[in-house]
Amino acid sequence: MSDSKPLKQISYSCYHTKTKEGEQFVAEHVFSYQIAGTLIMNDGEREYQFNEGEFRFSKRNTLIKFTKHPPANGDYKNVSIFLDQQTLRSFGAEYGYTSDKHVQTVPLFALRPHALLKNYMDSLQPYDQLLQSGNEVLLSLKVKEAIAILVQTNPQLKDILFDLSEPGKIDLEGFMNKNFHFNVSLDRFAYLTGRSLSTFKRDFEKTFNTPPGKWLQQKRLQEAYYRIKEKGVAPSDVYIDVGFEDLSHFSYAFKKMYGQAPSRI
Repeated sequence: MSDSKPLKQISYSCYHTKTKEGEQFVAEHVFSYQIAGTLIMNDGEREYQFNEGEFRFSKRNTLIKFTKHPPANGDYKNVSIFLDQQTLRSFGAEYGYTSDKHVQTVPLFALRPHALLKNYMDSLQPYDQLLQSGNEVLLSLKVKEAIAILVQTNPQLKDILFDLSEPGKIDLEGFMNKNFHFNVSLDRFAYLTGRSLSTFKRDFEKTFNTPPGKWLQQKRLQEAYYRIKEKGVAPSDVYIDVGFEDLSHFSYAFKKMYGQAPSRI
């Protein structure tokens, strides 16, 4: 059973009894507090673990896979504040904040515990009442308060929060080999590599000598074959990890490429 109650920029999540896996594109900066349970995240290069009572910051334009583990005999609980570009631009103009430089950091990281952070998260309770319709002005003010507290307690975040630039053109081959297993659209891959969709397709075929859709399916199936044959991983535990949406489609494509069902490998 799961329950998610979002309203605009603040989201409270709670679910019970079982581990939950998935992936997502983090479109905006996110400030989160792990109330209960454990969250494991993977950006394609590193794995991060966030435990009960920890604060974290997730940078925008990040692809991640996640696994949520409820505590023993308890509920998984997390609260997140989404810091969208429009709000940050308005806040920066009002209070004189700008980014002085582009900062290269890991996309996810823990924030040091601080009384201001904890008191802020406590002020969001009770969630059910705060997230009811009619509290839009209050919620908007709470998001601005979160920005102010983050800059106060973590000054290094200023250059990240107020860097409002779009992704620049980056190495296509390196990015795709790192991120092919994320199940996102070609539009999203194009955006993250700093290209229009038409330029992305043209650069892709020039780099890989094959259309992106065909390359992605072959690359994902090759990775699945390796994990099943060499690592002994069950097909039902592989297909999502390599970027397929459902097991039946994965099995069909796998059999078409390798001549037999993945369960027979």
